[in-house]
Amino acid sequence: MPIPHQELAESMYATVAESMGKRNLKPNELIKETIGRCPAGSCTKDDCKQALRLLVDSGRVVYAFYGESYVTLPHKEGAANE
Repeated sequence: MPIPHQELAESMYATVAESMGKRNLKPNELIKETIGRCPAGSCTKDDCKQALRLLVDSGRVVYAFYGESYVTLPHKEGAANE
C-alpha cells in the first residue's frame, strides 16, 4: 500500500531536522534514507521526489549550495525580526 506524499514529506522533514548541525544531506541521500525507512514497496523514488517538492514549495526546507546541492532547514538571519 503506497504511503501518501504528505506522510513521506513529514518523514523527510524529521530526517532533515535530525541531521542539522551533524551533516548535510544531499537530495539523493535523503530520498534513499526515506525509502530505507519505509516498508518494502510502499514508496518509490518518484514519490519521494514529489514529497520533497511539497516541502520545498511550502518553505519548510530549502536547497543550499556549498559546492553541491544540500537540503537544509531555512536559516534565520541574525538581525531578522521575529
